[in-house]
Amino acid sequence: MSPDEKRAGVSLAAIFALRMLGLFLILPVFSIYAKELPNGNDMLLVGCALGAYGATQACLQIVYGAASDRFGRKPVIVFGLVLFVLGSFVAAMAGDIYGIIAGRVLQGAGAISAAVTALAADLTREQHRTKVMAMIGSSIGLVFAISMVGAPLLYATIGMPGIFALTGVLALLAIFVVLKVVPVAPAIPRQPGWPSFVEVLHNPQLLRMNFGVFTLHLMQTAMWVLLPSALVSTGGLSVAEHWKIYLPAVLLSFVIMVPAIIAAEKHGKMKLVFNAAIALLVAVQIGFGFFGQSVYALAFWLTLFFVAFNILEATQPSLISRIAPPHAKGAALGVYNTTQSLGLFLGGVLGGALAKHSGPGAVWLACAGAAFVWLLLGLTMTMPAPRVQPLAEKPL
Repeated sequence: MSPDEKRAGVSLAAIFALRMLGLFLILPVFSIYAKELPNGNDMLLVGCALGAYGATQACLQIVYGAASDRFGRKPVIVFGLVLFVLGSFVAAMAGDIYGIIAGRVLQGAGAISAAVTALAADLTREQHRTKVMAMIGSSIGLVFAISMVGAPLLYATIGMPGIFALTGVLALLAIFVVLKVVPVAPAIPRQPGWPSFVEVLHNPQLLRMNFGVFTLHLMQTAMWVLLPSALVSTGGLSVAEHWKIYLPAVLLSFVIMVPAIIAAEKHGKMKLVFNAAIALLVAVQIGFGFFGQSVYALAFWLTLFFVAFNILEATQPSLISRIAPPHAKGAALGVYNTTQSLGLFLGGVLGGALAKHSGPGAVWLACAGAAFVWLLLGLTMTMPAPRVQPLAEKPL
C-alpha cells in the first residue's frame, strides 16, 4: 500500500476503534448494572437497551450513506459523531433503564458506518481495499478485547455513568481524527441519493450481502444477551474475570483470520473462505446450544465465533464496494449498514424475548437457523472478479 493508503487505513480504523470502544465497554457489565435499576431484571428491557442503538442506526444508515455520496464523506461523519456524543452524555445522566435506552437511541442516530467505509473505499485501490477493511475489522476486535479487560476495572472506578461519559469523550477524539488526520478524499461524481438507492435495491448480489450482515450482527447481539450470565452460572466466573475468556479468544481468532484473508485475496479463494466462515457460524450456534455446558466449552465456541466474525467483517464491506457502482458506493454501504443495524437491534430484542419466554436454547437454535439460510444464499452468490492493475500503471 502507498503511504496515503496506510494513513487512511490507520486513521479510519482509529475512528471505528474510538467509537466502538465505548460501545463494547458496556457489554460485559451492563446486565449487572441493570439489576440496580427499576425494571432492570427484565431481560427484554436489558435486550432493548443493548439493541436500541441499532434501531436508529437502521433508520438512518441509508440516509447517511446517500448524503455522503452527495455532500461528501467527512461532513456527514462529523455530524454523526456529534449526535453520538450527545447520546453518550444523555445515557450518562440517566437514572433508569428507560433513560439509558433513550441515550442509546440517540447514540445510534450517529449512523456513520456507511460513510466511513465508503471513505475507506474512496481512499484505497481495489487490490488493497480488503487489507484496509481488515485493518478496520481488526481494530474493532482489538478494542473489544481491551474493553473486556478494562470494563470491570472502569465499572468499579467510575461506574456505568462514567463509562457512558467516557464513550462521549472518545467520540470527540474521533472527530479530531476525522478533521486533522484522515487524508482528503478524491473527488467523485456526486448524484442525488435516491436514484442510487433504488439501483442498489435491485442488485441481487448486494441483497445477499445485506441479509448476511443482518444475520451476523443479530447473532452477535443475541450472544451478548446470554453469554455473560452463562459464564457466571456455568463457569462460576465473576464479571471481573470474564476477560480471561474474552481476551485469548479474540487474540487467537486474529491468528487464524490472517491466513484465511490471504487465501481469499491472493489465492482466489474468496467464495470458499466466505462460505466456510458462514458454515462455522452454524456450527458455533449449535455448539453453544448443545455443547456449552462448561467454561472451557464456552471459551472454545466463542473463539470459533470470533474467527468467523472477523473474517466476515473484513471481507463483506470490501465485496460491497466492489459490487456497487462507483457513484452508489455510499448508498450501497448505507443499505448494508442499515441491515447490520437491524440485526443489532433485533438480536437484542428477540434474543431477550426468546431467552425470557423459551430459554437460551431457543435463542441458539434460532440463530443457527438464520445462519443456515445465509449459507444457502452464499453458495449461490457470484463473487466479483478482481480488477487487475495494469502493468504500466504507476502506484499511488
